[in-house]
Amino acid sequence: MNSFIAKISMMVLTIICFHTVYAQKNKAKPNVILIYADDLGYGDVSAYGASKIQTPHLDALAKSGTRFTNAHSTSATCTPSRFALMTGNYPWRQKGTGVLPGDAKLIVPTDKASLPKVFKQAGYQTAVVGKWHLGLGNQVEKNWNEDIKPGPNEVGFDYSFIFPATADRVPTVFMENHRVVGLDPKDPIRVNYQEKIGNEPTGKENPELLKMKASPNHGHNNTIVNGIGRIGFMEGGTKARWVDEEVSTTFLQVAQDFIKKNKQQPFFLFFSLTEPHVPRMPATFFKGKSELGYRGDAILQLDWTVGQIMEQLELLGLRDNTIIVFSSDNGPVIDDGYEDESVEKSHGHEAAGPFRGGKYSNFEGGTRVPFIVAGKGIKKNHVTDALYSQIDLIASFAEMLGQDKPQDAKDSEMLFSTLQGKDKNGRSIYVQHAQSLAIVKDNWKYIVPNNGRAINKQTNTELGNSQVPQLYNLAEDQGERVNLAEKYPEKVKELQDLLEKEKNK
Repeated sequence: MNSFIAKISMMVLTIICFHTVYAQKNKAKPNVILIYADDLGYGDVSAYGASKIQTPHLDALAKSGTRFTNAHSTSATCTPSRFALMTGNYPWRQKGTGVLPGDAKLIVPTDKASLPKVFKQAGYQTAVVGKWHLGLGNQVEKNWNEDIKPGPNEVGFDYSFIFPATADRVPTVFMENHRVVGLDPKDPIRVNYQEKIGNEPTGKENPELLKMKASPNHGHNNTIVNGIGRIGFMEGGTKARWVDEEVSTTFLQVAQDFIKKNKQQPFFLFFSLTEPHVPRMPATFFKGKSELGYRGDAILQLDWTVGQIMEQLELLGLRDNTIIVFSSDNGPVIDDGYEDESVEKSHGHEAAGPFRGGKYSNFEGGTRVPFIVAGKGIKKNHVTDALYSQIDLIASFAEMLGQDKPQDAKDSEMLFSTLQGKDKNGRSIYVQHAQSLAIVKDNWKYIVPNNGRAINKQTNTELGNSQVPQLYNLAEDQGERVNLAEKYPEKVKELQDLLEKEKNK
């Protein structure tokens, strides 16, 4: 009998020891939260020099970690930047990675490496909450009233709570994993981007129903949802449609629920914010708080949201074992299709900071974005000018987790020490993508000649396009005002050859 009791006791002790070791091993792995803003510029954050608006929570995050002054999205628009973030590959290598309509098919391969798969391989729980805009399903024609896949779950996320594209594109619904949230089977959804369907009012036909007028020639004059004209046509799903003022807080609540649920195990959360992308319709509490119109109000809401996540981590005792990465998918745009007083009330606010251009542009303002890293193992109260791209996150986190670089992520570099603020250099070259390509090496930047417009008149953005080669010394001319191509033809040739080498990898 005593022998039997001894064996049972030994088994119990073994199980306890196993779980203790497992818990300690998991605790050693830092949680990772990637907070990704939408159209937020370098100059939109007070830690980066903004004076017309204050972002205290982002400033606090920067003070507690490392603030990058030379970090970039790969592209000057959202879908390609997000594709690069997920895959570790430059988006211009794959066709169909431009800005997607709301009914697009999934463009991220399901059979190759991805950012969430790196964490899953290390035993993490993974989730995406917020904007997706990388397509859903295997084809454009899809039944929105049934399971839609492949999507985020097939790309590597255990849990997803998203809206399919952008806030200005239909369908204006939330999706949890594969299904539309709150859908009434008696009121099925239909979506069409080619022609009008159903009898829903549109911004073009019923402007008197709009609570926010659309700027001419931006395409925001199709189906009206919540008094706002959208891109694309939609009918049905009346009860499932979200209310613009509640989108941000809904995503926050879902993100916080995921963090709380997984507080005892390592997790990776891609928290993809909607601010300050159009249509800017912040919660009523934030309206009028910034003096910069609804765009400024949306930035204040974004900053508050980041503060809520930081506060939750503190309350749960997770702050010291969590790495937070904050950045934006591309540079800023003030007028992007709606008359929301953001232009009239800009009051000299320089959304791109000292840089030329913005969203859609090959100048620095298109891709040089806020990039803050804080948490376990990250240098505190540190500023670095190391060159880093969001495309490097997949390889950098693989390095952190003791993995080999994912072979499919050919353009991503293992730069975790740079992410920590310890390495002063970062990557040696970086290819920037807008309407054409540019390449940066040792602070020399070459922009490929092209026949595109010099200025996007709809958004009043300098696009960086020119029929002649452009060469800038960013160390001395960060505003890209003096084209040195004729003065340094050998440097132009060097960068041309280097870009061709990158393109042919």
